[in-house]
Amino acid sequence: MNCELRIEPIAYFHSPLTSKFGVPRQSGLVESLRGRVVFEPAYRREEALRGLADFDYVWLIWGFSRVESRSSRESRVESLTVRPPRLGGNERIGVFASRSPFRPNGLGLSCVRISKIENCEIELLGADLMDGTPIYDVKPYIPYADAHPEARGGFTDKREWKVLKVEIPKAIQLQFTKEELQTLTEILSLDPRPHYHDDPNRVYGMPFAGRDIKFRVDADRCIVVER
Repeated sequence: MNCELRIEPIAYFHSPLTSKFGVPRQSGLVESLRGRVVFEPAYRREEALRGLADFDYVWLIWGFSRVESRSSRESRVESLTVRPPRLGGNERIGVFASRSPFRPNGLGLSCVRISKIENCEIELLGADLMDGTPIYDVKPYIPYADAHPEARGGFTDKREWKVLKVEIPKAIQLQFTKEELQTLTEILSLDPRPHYHDDPNRVYGMPFAGRDIKFRVDADRCIVVER
């Protein structure tokens, strides 16, 4: 019996983040980050979204479209452990105890706040998806079934996330709207670098809202540089 599931995108996500670098590592970490779910023509119909405006959050099931695929079962088996950034990027745990993008089927799951629904598009806040990400399904978040505030969080309970102080020159600040500047600041405060990097002189680049942001990190400071 062939039980293989074949799925295709029902929508694509649009975001000011056009690279993997800088995308928040979890949904909800950058609450001001705005994006849109734009449905494919077959699903771009009002009846498909009827009733969704009565919910505050949705679950997105999506694909890690920029992660190198593993074409064989053997190569997938070789990657049963991963190195989460929360653990510094050096300690390994099992792939199924992580939210790493390097997964057997390359599927992501995010709980994201609805901002508004308009013209058969869903505007969202706080998504951890880059521009162009394929969406395979959208489901409403239901608090009585989906919320477990007393649940243990594994290694995430034991390692505190370091938040950086962000310094952006006035000349660069003026290139953005107030909302864009707030979003950029929140993204940089989460330290987008690989967590095994620790060179205060190294300059990193990150595309955001059509601009190339250059920055370096020195101790607890993220410093945007003019280049």
